[in-house]
Parts: sequence; C-alpha cells; structure tokens
Amino acid sequence: MKQELLKGLYRPHFERDNCGFGLIAQMDDQPSHWLVNTAIQALERLTHRGAVAADGKTGDGCGLLMKKPDAFLRAAATACGFTPGERYAVGMVFLNPDAALAESARTTLAAELAKEGLGVLGWREVPTNPEACGEEALKSLPIIEQIFVDAGPDMDDATFERHLYVARRRTEKQIEPVDPVFYVPSLSAQVIAYKGLVMPANLPVFYRDLHDESLASSLCVFHQRFSTNTWPQWRLAQPFRLLAHNGEINTIQGNRNWSVARGHKFATPLLPIEDVRPLVSMTGSDSNSLDNMLEALLAGGMSLFRAMRLLIPPAWQNIRSMDPDLRAFYEYNSMHMEPWDGPAGIVMTDGRYAACSMDRNGLRPARWVMTRDRHITLASEIGVYDYAPEDVVAKGRLKPGQMIAADTSTGKLLLPEDIDTLLKNAQPYKEWIARRSRALESRLEEECSA
Repeated sequence: MKQELLKGLYRPHFERDNCGFGLIAQMDDQPSHWLVNTAIQALERLTHRGAVAADGKTGDGCGLLMKKPDAFLRAAATACGFTPGERYAVGMVFLNPDAALAESARTTLAAELAKEGLGVLGWREVPTNPEACGEEALKSLPIIEQIFVDAGPDMDDATFERHLYVARRRTEKQIEPVDPVFYVPSLSAQVIAYKGLVMPANLPVFYRDLHDESLASSLCVFHQRFSTNTWPQWRLAQPFRLLAHNGEINTIQGNRNWSVARGHKFATPLLPIEDVRPLVSMTGSDSNSLDNMLEALLAGGMSLFRAMRLLIPPAWQNIRSMDPDLRAFYEYNSMHMEPWDGPAGIVMTDGRYAACSMDRNGLRPARWVMTRDRHITLASEIGVYDYAPEDVVAKGRLKPGQMIAADTSTGKLLLPEDIDTLLKNAQPYKEWIARRSRALESRLEEECSA
C-alpha cells in the first residue's frame, strides 16, 4: 500500500501531526494501578483531539509511555519460564505477520544484543484483543511481543541503556530495508510503551496487560494523535521512546538535513557512532525524528534538560535582561544545533523525570496541577483529570520557551527557573564564549552598497 501511495500526491516528508498530550506522575515514585487507570481515563478524554476512520474503531493512534511496571513484568517473565536479574530491560516489538520475516527480526535483534554483552532471557507474546481494532487497523496489525534482556556484568543504568540503543539501531539498519513492519516502540530498563492504531477507549481493550491490577507505575505519559496530513501507521502512534508531541516541527526538513550535514560533529567515546547513523529518520513524522535526535543525544551522554534546551530553546537573542550565564548557555548551544521550531509542546520521560517543554512560539497550551496526594498532572487542556479544588497545592501553565519537570527520584518539582539554574551552572559557558568565540558583525546597508 505504501508504494502505491508514493506514486500519487502523498509524500512522507510532508508529514505533520497535531495532537493531545499529557502526563501524570506520583512525585515520590510510589507506583499504583490507579495511576495507570487515571492516565487511560485522561487519554479517553482526549479522543476529540484525534480523527476516526469510517469503521469507527481505527484512529490516528494513541498510547502510553510509563515507568517500567517491575512487579508485573517479573511475574510475566516467570510465567514464560525465565527470571530477570536485578537489572533488566523489556522491549516492546512490532513483528511482521510473515513468520519467516518475524523470526529473522527476532534472531537479528537477539544477536545484536548479545554482541553488546547483554543476555537475552526470552520472548513473551503480548496478550491482545484484535476485536478492539477497526477494519483499517487490522490490515496492518503487527505481531506484538516483548523481549526480556539482562544487563551485562557491572553495567550501570546509563551504560545499559546505551548498549540497548546501539543494539536496536544495528538491528533496525539490517531489518527495516527488507521488512517495513518491524519496529521497536521501546527497549529500555526504565520505561515501556503501549501504543497502537486504536481509539483511546479501546487501548486497554486491545492491550489486556493494562487491565491487570498488578501493572503499577508511578509515571505515565499519554498521547492522542491527530494526523493533519500524515498516513496513520502503527509505528507512528505516540508516545515514542522518550517523548510525545503536540504540534508541528515546521523546520523539520532543515533539521533532518542538518543532522546529516553536521554528522561529522557528532562524536563521543560512549558510542560507536557509525553504527547508529543516521541519527534521525529522514521520513515518517516530524515527532519521530525529534524523538530520534533526543534519544541520540542522551545516548551520547547529554542530560535530558540540556538535550531538550539544545533542541527546543526559548527566544533568547533579543532579551537583554536575561541572566548573562543563562544567555551564554543558549549562545553556546546555538553554535552546535539549529532549533527544532514548532509550534510544539513536548511531554517526555526517561523513567526518572516527567517533563514538559514549550517551544518559543508558545502556541500549544500546557497546564499543570499538583494535589495534596503528591500527584502532578499536565495536559494540553483542562478537564482530563478530576480533582477537588481544595486538594490543589500548586498549579500553573507553561509560557513560551518554558520547561517544567517532576523528579520522581528526589520528589521535587523543578520549575522553569530551577531548570535554568541547573543548566547555566553546569559548565562555565560564559567563559567558553569569551575565550573561544568571535562574533562577526555586518550592516545590511553596507553590504548592499559594497
């Protein structure tokens, strides 16, 4: 079908989407099934933000990205005949219905994980209910399985995630040219994604895991997709591996091209960089490419906040009242990457932080509420979460260029000024700018008369 579309007016590089998003987190990292259910209910209240096919069941895609529900996954692994170690990862994998192609993908992924020194424990068939899918979604329904992976000896969390990333990228480069169905929605020791081409109310009907009372999490990002001119696909449902996006990246073609042109600048001793290039997908949705770049930056050793401010900075050039150290931080960043400009609102998680960033246009609303029970909710609109006014201890909205985050490790809410302080003090950016950069100035009238 895809090849037939390419013969017409459809072009994947024009794809955009405009959606509804949100997150809910328990600030003290206390997991519960209630939180997962609440995220699903909030997602259902965003149904109006997506389209629906004539069959009444096929949507543009929706999903959840949650902190790994450890107890549930350990029990599921035990039921399959294997026991995860202290540090393990779970991958959600879309496989081709063709048995030979599916087995090839399984074998390749397992082999690449082994090359990274990781132990493949086994595979689990994810319980699904195809009756929740519409006719159009059923035509492209993949086989959905989970792969369980043990960390190598003496690997810390960051190193483990890095090896998972490299193994997945190597697998994708081998399999995707011959199997367009193969896709890994998540492969992480921190988070797991449940997403698909279904309506929000049918997501827990399709994924039976979501009904299990033992599936408990302390953090969940949710997303309802609206494809403004994008062909709906299982792989393009959101959230992606780190983020969910409301809006459009209107600079996407330039961002993709610059990621290739600046390829020689992406170097790190932490990654075999040639094995993971290209860093971003040159087709598919703009949100997918943004997630690719964020993932590459984190794998290269960058912090979540630094990476997001590099990708989506606030307006800073003409704000003379800005703190000089903070200004130096953004000036330094501007030398290394062009902004991914929206309008865009981004919610994201790496398993520790539940965060939201607004681009400098500020045209995608994001409002948040924190209640006495230490739950914080944020969404693209009000009404997705019920709470009593007397239980609210703090609330607000993001302004253009701002970022907010809940740190479930420390229990702290990081407001925009807190994140700015962390970033500007991380390195001597002002000193670096003064010593190692030179500004070239010119006047337009002088150039025209020359």
